[in-house]
Amino acid sequence: MIYLLNSFLILMTKIALRGYFRKIIIEGKSNIPKNCPIILVANHQNALIDPLLLGTHTSLNAHFLTRASVFKNPIVAKFLGWIRMLPVYRVRDGFATIQQNQKTFEQTFEVLRENGTVIIFAEGSHSLIRKLRPLSKGFTRIAFGLKEKYPEKNPVILPVALDYSAHRRSGSRVRITFGRPIQVDMPAPQSGQLTKAVETALSKLVVTIPSMDYEEKLESLIDHNVDLSSRADVTLFLTEGKVPNPIKQSSGLVNKLMKIFHLPLFLLWIWKSPSIQDKVFDSTFKFLIGFVFAPIWYLLLIVLGLSTSIGSWAVSILLLAWITVWFNKNPQE
Repeated sequence: MIYLLNSFLILMTKIALRGYFRKIIIEGKSNIPKNCPIILVANHQNALIDPLLLGTHTSLNAHFLTRASVFKNPIVAKFLGWIRMLPVYRVRDGFATIQQNQKTFEQTFEVLRENGTVIIFAEGSHSLIRKLRPLSKGFTRIAFGLKEKYPEKNPVILPVALDYSAHRRSGSRVRITFGRPIQVDMPAPQSGQLTKAVETALSKLVVTIPSMDYEEKLESLIDHNVDLSSRADVTLFLTEGKVPNPIKQSSGLVNKLMKIFHLPLFLLWIWKSPSIQDKVFDSTFKFLIGFVFAPIWYLLLIVLGLSTSIGSWAVSILLLAWITVWFNKNPQE
């Protein structure tokens, strides 16, 4: 039953993500290894959107490590368990809670033992800044812990970059880039070598805007229509001033019409937005509002279309709502 529920949620989430983003670009998918334990290490720029994208666009039987604070509500914790999320306790959660990580690590060992996949956002927190931040060592502990408990297993680290043209907007572009797998072939005392190798691999995949004059560089990239989801295009512009694949700017008209034809959802966002203290979660809440309430809105329009005197209006609004979602295109940032 849980397997069927998980499969249904994955399918519906994938459909919803395809509606939320203008374009989802996947590169390097041939680098995903088969028939071995995979520890997928990714950067983290867009809160819940990051794991949802990886969980629906990798074809892997993935489990996620996520911060334990989101498991405080028992109902939420149950739902997160259904979608294969496992809690990780950090120092900021209190030293007493760190010991609880051992249970989570044991769960990851069993997942990996069956040649499953564990996804970890090794930066330890999320940020809208377009560059790779220092990695924590949790993934090395999992890799060497697995080898110690099950010496016959040979895990690999799969580096993955997630880059967005606009983190907080629908109708934008996202690029998922899979790097080459990294073998865990050094002894545990040399775990620092593994951390360095993964950090180097990820730094070559993630879009990087240098810290010095960051805001000015970002503004210049946007003004010149550079694809902010492409590391190659961003690097080329910053080093040579060239724009090989300019992104066409949108007037925003379709986005405005989409809000009109989804007015109840837009009003929900207007109500929720002021309470979101961490703006990295903007896209998460926009997506969740659409995921939960868009089907209800569409069903209501269908019922009105079939059984009331305003049926033609309801059907027209429904069709226009779908059309605006399909053609929604937001400018970068």
